[in-house]
Amino acid sequence: MDRATVVLHGHFYQPPREDPWTDRIRSEPGAAPFENWNDRIAAECYEPLARAGAFDWLSFDLGPTLARWLEGERPEVHEGFVRGDRASRERLGHGNAVAQPYHHIILPLATRREKETEVRWGLRDFERRFGRCADGMWLPETAVDMETLDVLAAEGVAFTILAPHQVADVPAGGVGRVRIGAGREIAVFIYDGELSHGVAFGALLDGRDAWFEALRSAAGRDGGVVALATDGETFGHHHRGADRTLMRVIRRARESGEVEIGNFGAALAAASEVPFVSLEEPTSWSCAHGVERWRSECGCRMAPHLDSQQRWRAPLRSALESLAAGLDAAYAELAPGRLTDPGRAMEALGEVLGAPPGLEDFAARAAGESGGGERRDEALALLEVARDRAAMFTSCAWFFDDVAGLEARQVLGYAAHALDRLRRLAPERSEALETAFVADLAKAPANDADLGNAAAVYERAFKSDAGFPVPADA
Repeated sequence: MDRATVVLHGHFYQPPREDPWTDRIRSEPGAAPFENWNDRIAAECYEPLARAGAFDWLSFDLGPTLARWLEGERPEVHEGFVRGDRASRERLGHGNAVAQPYHHIILPLATRREKETEVRWGLRDFERRFGRCADGMWLPETAVDMETLDVLAAEGVAFTILAPHQVADVPAGGVGRVRIGAGREIAVFIYDGELSHGVAFGALLDGRDAWFEALRSAAGRDGGVVALATDGETFGHHHRGADRTLMRVIRRARESGEVEIGNFGAALAAASEVPFVSLEEPTSWSCAHGVERWRSECGCRMAPHLDSQQRWRAPLRSALESLAAGLDAAYAELAPGRLTDPGRAMEALGEVLGAPPGLEDFAARAAGESGGGERRDEALALLEVARDRAAMFTSCAWFFDDVAGLEARQVLGYAAHALDRLRRLAPERSEALETAFVADLAKAPANDADLGNAAAVYERAFKSDAGFPVPADA
């Protein structure tokens, strides 16, 4: 390549906020003057970027749970992402959009079956949304191990994106290959850590041309592919006005003729030699201790200046893993006779999870063409149990500092909703699983001594004298 290829990548994702019973986001006073944080971030970031045509030039992954909300609530913004991928395919032969596992879970902490399910669901959702197969996949928190890469490669994913510390030696040109075994390999693009940090934390956003000059310098120094990766919400939400700075950098790069704005798929197709690299595992981009932030009190936290503990992280994960095992056993026992092909139904869920009405229609089909009424409702309950069981491991619950926080309560809500749906089919089994779950949650201490532990958080948020927040027949 005569000119260095620059890839500007935005990871677009928000913690899911929908009430599992109503599928609506509750009012969030902290987002004022907007009704909730999704509304606010859309106004500050997603809408301006879509209007400006940023996704024609910005490489991006769009978390399926966020994409689902945008498709329903901000269809013009959702179309901006889709249109940008289409425009980049016309320009480069490869699209800017990169897939993501359906739920934002830490894959190295998942079983192989969980990895495969999340990756397959994410790929199916991507195909429905963008009308093509995905070349690459962004890993939540870039958390990676060899088994995760093996699952990606087995599903036909050609590349992923990693931080510099996640490989033993950063290859010249910014792209390497990891040899997995069984004849499989996968490409890994290594983003520029200094550039990415400078944009993410604002150091390169203050001066009018600081970002472009740093980009041009890195391109001239390194050649090959110079990739920058940061949260997409950096552009307008985390940093006011950064959406305009991004568009100015894109314009300068296009006008200068010194660099080519590309994407990962096109860069991989154009690469002549891609060296093998060794993976550091398990690692992530946001925990200095590998992936401990999502299972132990490793010291990583959002507010280190506050006196808080995270001893709740391990027991919360353990409680959810035990509940998940129970839900899996219930699905295996209850699905035959209610779903014509339980395995196929689980596999195909990714095609419909992103479109809420689609799940109900899918349940009717999965129950059999003659299956209507009660049989369809039972099939729907089983599929919702499977969906909620996966969503229970959304990484945001552990990323923040308190088991009583919004994000931890969200995953507890998925657990409560799964148990509520299971209660429709097997009341005694649901009750037994919940009793054990609450006992396990009691081992997860809250930072608020008056609150006590995660069991109290669960009981306060999701239980009443009448049972769960929404009646079983609602």
